[in-house]
Amino acid sequence: MAYSWQTDPNPNESHEKQYEHQEFLFVNQPHSSSQVSLGFDQIVDEISGKIPHCESEIDENTFFVPTAPKWDSTGHSLNEAHQISLNEFTSKSHELSWHQVRKAPAIGFSPSMLPKPQNMNKECSWGSPIGKHHGADDSRFSILAPSFTSLDKINLEKELENENHNYHIGFESSIPPTNSSFSSDFMPKEENKRSGHVNIVEPSLILLQGSLQPGMWESTWRKNIESIGCSIQLVEVPQSSNTSLASFCNKVKKIREGYHAADVSFNSGKIWSTTTAFPYQLFSKTKFNIHIFIDNSTQPLHFMPCANYLVKDLIAEILHFCTNDHLLPKDHILSVCGSEEFLQNDHCLGSHKMFQKDKSVIQLHLQKSREAPGKLSRKHEEDHSQFYLNQLLEFMHIWKVSRQCLLTLIRKYDFHLKYLLKTQENVDNIIEEVKKICSVLGCVETKQITDAVNELSLILQRKAENFYQSSETSAKGLIEKVTTELSTSVYQLINVYCNSFYADFQPVNVPRCISYLNPGLPSHLSFTVYAAHNIPETWVHRINFPLEIKSLPRESMLTVKLFGIACATNNANLLAWTCLPLFPKEKSILGSMLFSMTLQSEPPVEMIAPGVWDVSQPSPVTLQIDFPATGWEYMKPDSEENRSNLEEPLKECIKHIARLSQKQTPLLLSEEKKRYLWFYRFYCNNENCSLPLVLGSAPGWDERTVSEMHTILRRWTFSQPLEALGLLTFSFPDQEIRKVAVQQLDNLLNDELLEYLPQLVQAVKFEWNLESPLVQLLLHRSLQSIQVAHRLYWLLKNAENEAYFKSWYQKLLAALQFCAGKALNDEFSKEQKLIKILGDIGEKVKSASDHQRQEVLKKETGRLEEFFQDVNTCHLPLNPALCIKGIDHDACSYFTSNALPLKITFINANPMGKNISIIFKAGDDLRQDMLVLQIIQVMDNIWLQEGLDMQMIIYRCLSTGKDQGLVQMVPDAVTLAKIHRHSGLIGPLKENTIKKWFSQHNHLKADYEKALRNFFYSCAGWCVVTFILGVCDRHNDNIMLTKSGHMFHIDFGKFLGHAQTFGGIKRDRAPFIFTSEMEYFITEGGKNPQHFQDFVELCCHAYNIIRKHSQLLLNLLEMMLYAGLPELSGIQDLKYVYNNLRPQDTDLEATSHFTKKIKESLECFPVKLNNLIHTLAQMSAISPAKSTSQTFPQESCLLSTTRSIERATILGFSKKSSNLYLIQVTHSNNKTSLIEKSFEQFSKLHSQLQKQFASLTLPEFPHWWHLPFTNSDHRRFRDLNHYMEQILNGSHEVTNSDCVLSFFLSEAVQQTVEESSLVYLGEKFPDKKPKVQLVISYEDVKLTILVKHMKNIHLPDGSAPSAHVEFYLLPYPSEVRRRKTKSVPKCTDPTYNEIVVYDEVTELQGHVLMLIVKSKTVFVGAINIRLCSVPLNEEKWYPLGNSII
Repeated sequence: MAYSWQTDPNPNESHEKQYEHQEFLFVNQPHSSSQVSLGFDQIVDEISGKIPHCESEIDENTFFVPTAPKWDSTGHSLNEAHQISLNEFTSKSHELSWHQVRKAPAIGFSPSMLPKPQNMNKECSWGSPIGKHHGADDSRFSILAPSFTSLDKINLEKELENENHNYHIGFESSIPPTNSSFSSDFMPKEENKRSGHVNIVEPSLILLQGSLQPGMWESTWRKNIESIGCSIQLVEVPQSSNTSLASFCNKVKKIREGYHAADVSFNSGKIWSTTTAFPYQLFSKTKFNIHIFIDNSTQPLHFMPCANYLVKDLIAEILHFCTNDHLLPKDHILSVCGSEEFLQNDHCLGSHKMFQKDKSVIQLHLQKSREAPGKLSRKHEEDHSQFYLNQLLEFMHIWKVSRQCLLTLIRKYDFHLKYLLKTQENVDNIIEEVKKICSVLGCVETKQITDAVNELSLILQRKAENFYQSSETSAKGLIEKVTTELSTSVYQLINVYCNSFYADFQPVNVPRCISYLNPGLPSHLSFTVYAAHNIPETWVHRINFPLEIKSLPRESMLTVKLFGIACATNNANLLAWTCLPLFPKEKSILGSMLFSMTLQSEPPVEMIAPGVWDVSQPSPVTLQIDFPATGWEYMKPDSEENRSNLEEPLKECIKHIARLSQKQTPLLLSEEKKRYLWFYRFYCNNENCSLPLVLGSAPGWDERTVSEMHTILRRWTFSQPLEALGLLTFSFPDQEIRKVAVQQLDNLLNDELLEYLPQLVQAVKFEWNLESPLVQLLLHRSLQSIQVAHRLYWLLKNAENEAYFKSWYQKLLAALQFCAGKALNDEFSKEQKLIKILGDIGEKVKSASDHQRQEVLKKETGRLEEFFQDVNTCHLPLNPALCIKGIDHDACSYFTSNALPLKITFINANPMGKNISIIFKAGDDLRQDMLVLQIIQVMDNIWLQEGLDMQMIIYRCLSTGKDQGLVQMVPDAVTLAKIHRHSGLIGPLKENTIKKWFSQHNHLKADYEKALRNFFYSCAGWCVVTFILGVCDRHNDNIMLTKSGHMFHIDFGKFLGHAQTFGGIKRDRAPFIFTSEMEYFITEGGKNPQHFQDFVELCCHAYNIIRKHSQLLLNLLEMMLYAGLPELSGIQDLKYVYNNLRPQDTDLEATSHFTKKIKESLECFPVKLNNLIHTLAQMSAISPAKSTSQTFPQESCLLSTTRSIERATILGFSKKSSNLYLIQVTHSNNKTSLIEKSFEQFSKLHSQLQKQFASLTLPEFPHWWHLPFTNSDHRRFRDLNHYMEQILNGSHEVTNSDCVLSFFLSEAVQQTVEESSLVYLGEKFPDKKPKVQLVISYEDVKLTILVKHMKNIHLPDGSAPSAHVEFYLLPYPSEVRRRKTKSVPKCTDPTYNEIVVYDEVTELQGHVLMLIVKSKTVFVGAINIRLCSVPLNEEKWYPLGNSII
């Protein structure tokens, strides 16, 4: 920014010595016994001692100060000496009424006009008194003790040079408070100068100009003293004495006032179901199966509306059906049965997320709007409530100074002061009271207080030594003068403390003083580091930065570090640090300020921002900095660069810009590429580049560059609001840029913004203040949506545990709670208490021994019952739409993993809802799981908008504090490891494990086909997301399956390629988990190999869709770089995701790349080996109460109730074979199916039952020797039917065993599946002719061929070939234009997805592409393709001939 520094026209001081003391060393020397040291004794908890009765006459808010000198019209400063450079910058109030302020015409920060010299008192800053001296001599510090023999050199008779001066003790009551100033007569004297060290000085009486004999002093003093008292009050300031904090409170209050309780559009008190844009491609012709429950009806109404049906239209149809046409749809709403979630009347059914994911029967409840509970709404009386931050931040303990406590100390001080003035005795009492006042004010002792106390002690010491033998009056007058100095210094300390730190009071009628500014280096940043309080060394040092102020951006941060020198090693160790904005609220800091210092380790260099450390919150170490008393005001750059003479860019230039834009984030651009992009910045637009890339390429933050950035910002057209997310990263501190970004995000709906709240909460770290547009946006949306308010609450509660920005988030959380209202705050409190109880239970279960844990859990869950007795109901932190009222003791258990998470089952408060099971984990950081699941949810939303439902199950996860949180349990889900264990010791190595498990649990054809379809899509979806995010630590214990076919992953402690190692070898060897048993299930044991081709196509299609949104994903991850996540901490992690997304590739190249990853995963045997190891390790640890998966205990019993068989009857022999019996099986739902079994299979079943149920009496099996010699077939039918009847009607355990169920169910399903195929996967009437699928593209003399798949290819003997493809571009010679692919071993339907490229093909006319398929050297098929007639960039199947032409 450009700066203009207004200097005084007549400087009176040279600056030859301003750099004299740039280097200094701390000195540690003993005290002199004669020196008075205030120190910082520990303040007592309660102030003891009675206040004398005479103080009762004093108002509790009044602090009496002895009167100060008053000058007549001819008066002038007693001392005309100028300050030395160490203390030339002193405190000046920018609010003084006599300041003449004008704005400089320059851009940037413009200074206020300095006061005219004749209007300025020559020095009275508490931070830096007038006179030449070495620096602050604070008697608290361990420095060289002063020798009072030097007092012989002090000539006290020279104190008053002009006897016409009129002196008054205290402040004249007629002087207005805004103009009151105080001129100090006491100044330390400059003595020794030590090069390279800080000057060590002694406190002394002030050297005055002129001389007076003691007698003359006495007569003059007595004649001119007039004691006039002036009351000074401490007033209560509930919004904080700190101006920035008070401003924040006012801003929050104004935001809240914009949303009245009577406005039901924003204060309905209901939790609305989240919506998205209507996914037309997904729901073009879809109808939903909906059951509607009405209060006055016992049976639900059945409706099948279209997906694009408005909710209010459905309500109208329901009312019409119920012959209630007189009722208005707008007076009714639909809620989701079992929850407090309501559909939004003005949105389509298909726009609601719950409809996009749930294709089963959806149950809704019709209610009247006025009868529906709005218990979370704000009340009318809350509209006028005040936002007092100290009421909400009591847990921060920031109100360290109470007004009553300080007033008590002031009254005691005032009492002892009056006694001293009366008797000239007991100065020690005064000193003790000043000690206490300094102690409660952050243990800060200013130099003025130290000097005044030393002066007072010295005067009384001299009096005792009869130094003032000529007159007692002279001693009394000097005591009054010094006590005035002391009282004023204490009062000014109170004032500066209130301005610097948080306090709920502030003084009135402040004695203000200004300083005569010596300009120093006018164009450079300069200030004085006065002292670091509460450390045993003095530290007063002038800092001059070789930086021109015009080169500093508005968002400049100053970091100050305090080092200590180790005596043994002479090494510098960091002791404390602090940081602060140089120009808060677009104005520079004025005068002396106190800043707290943190004792934490090194400051986070990458995220230095105003909120990283709260300098306004008192801490053990306090830093005092004296800034220049010059006001700067920021002025926005208004220059607009003239681009009318820009030439049309070259085509190659535009292409290069487009290539650079594929980097998506400026963090991935090299310095050279940034320079190139910035050079062509005015040729960039939303079609060839992104705004974060352009602005992130700027060479710096100087005035001219920032002006150009703002010019680009103003003319840029955003393609979509989410593009602006990249402008809220730490790379863009400029407030104007961030403001524009928030304006774009304000275009998002509440439900859309909800998806990105974690990133926006992190972006708050880099805001310039808490009144920023981003903070306002979050508070506005929290007032509009309970969903937003609820999620924001838990995100802020979790962010409070971060090492930095804690106070920043606490204030924002307090503002949120104020906006939320009492009802919602009560729910927050109940949820917080619930989490606390769960945490306590988890700790006790952990500390218990193995055999006592279940008993301890049962006992401790009684606390939850007590909790629900107190609160009745509580909303679930995982999902505010779910309300719970108790727990199911029998369903609660724990898991045997290292963290011993709890499984808690809550009773749903809604009578129409089922019980809700969750997992409480303590000891694991769930923030990373939250991020991974959020990114996966974003990907799934992208797919749904593209019309692709990948059947993703994305469970809810919430971090509720440091290393603790809640995880949603998915019903009927089991780990792949459990399925493997069920298949025996080598279950992980078998190919048919998954297929067999689904066959056992889906005995009907329709159920099995649905499960296969769900698995097909969900497996593809998780392959894509786990590859892009680099999810590691994948094994069969964190892959789960549901009986409906959905596969999903859990536990995301390792991602972005941070794989675990064992002996230096990565445990995760595959790009993602796709094993041969998964392929076996998809291809139905290899019977439908085209299904694998369809799977590859689906994966590549889903992958390419996500790649188009690479910028969004990278921005979301970049915004979380400084969230403290262990696996996401640097640019290399972003680079990993960028490399997996490959945004620079074409779709064909990306398809080829991902196909290779599929094959690589499929052929990775270490994955199976890893699964085997996990299976063996877990086999001995499984019990019903202890599980490591998201599954309910006693899963086999739950399944058995849904797989029962009524009867089975042999109908005769099968038509296929006379050795097979055709059996009709009747299921519990009266449906029937046919199976075929041989007699040997019956015999094998009986043998298996004998082994499994050795203790039970089984029916007798009709062996062959029981058969007669005649009519054996009929006898065998009868005997086998009788045997089956006894089995199915006998023991429940036998009837529902896996052996019996698999015997009667699996083969029937297998038969029906063989006769059918998935609608999406294959053709309805497949063609058996050999074909090859190609995609041919041509651009810029470059011919590209993507070889995708082949099908129905065979060798001459009918066997499967190991085929590869050879290409020849004719009429060029074959040896020049020959290309070939890799071979796929022994497959009739191979998948390739390989790219073949021919360069320098000037035209397609006249060229023929000859394609030959071979298995090694054996010819399989061929085709010649005329390129001029080929449809480009389209997938096409080409028939293969049986000869080469």
